[in-house]
Amino acid sequence: MDFFRGIQYNIQGLTLSFRHPQLLWLGLLRFAVILILTVLFSGMILLNHDAIMSGIWTLPDSGVLVYVWHLVSWLLSLVLAALSVVAAYLVAQVCFNVFIMDYMSRVTEKIVLGKEISYADGSWIKLAGYLIFQEIPRAVIPMIITIVIMVAGFFTPLGPVIFFLSAITAGVFLAWDNTDLVPARQMRPFRDRLRFLRQNLSFHIGFGLLLIVPWFNILTLSFAPVGATLYHIHKLEKELK
Repeated sequence: MDFFRGIQYNIQGLTLSFRHPQLLWLGLLRFAVILILTVLFSGMILLNHDAIMSGIWTLPDSGVLVYVWHLVSWLLSLVLAALSVVAAYLVAQVCFNVFIMDYMSRVTEKIVLGKEISYADGSWIKLAGYLIFQEIPRAVIPMIITIVIMVAGFFTPLGPVIFFLSAITAGVFLAWDNTDLVPARQMRPFRDRLRFLRQNLSFHIGFGLLLIVPWFNILTLSFAPVGATLYHIHKLEKELK
């Protein structure tokens, strides 16, 4: 089944990265960029936490409301911390990691095939601008939609079900953010790449499942471009036979 093939390719990419120092360091660099930005964003929020809370609700002088204020302050800290992680991820993706991911994909092709797959001609500046531009509909917008659905789930009786579905949705779009690297570099039309996602939805659910497992996704998110590129390489080899 495509679902299990998705899991298999994710693991294959992880093991290949550990065997090749260049892929290993690129994956660690991608993780370091997200970590640094997360710490930076979180630090900025913590420094301004009291000001943010005061702007929402001034600390009461006494009574039960004081405890309620502290509870709200604690919940606000959790929400802001989560938002800082999401913001750090999105900024890292658009400004830095889209280039690291693309380079990891190219290195994977060289390791497996001995060369890069032929792509559309164009200057590096044109390609860089294209990579940044297409990252917005590929990663940023789906992630925002997923968060909105997840938050909305807390206010409905079907909250747990919606939360589960939103997590799977996030995994699918995270998987597509990696499997779309090769087609995007070929500068295929966006509608064709979106059709590819729909036609291989089961594969992306399997591939994305390991990208949303807490703690383990620290590894899988960092090295997912390798497994996604292996998938396209093997897919191309089958088409040529």
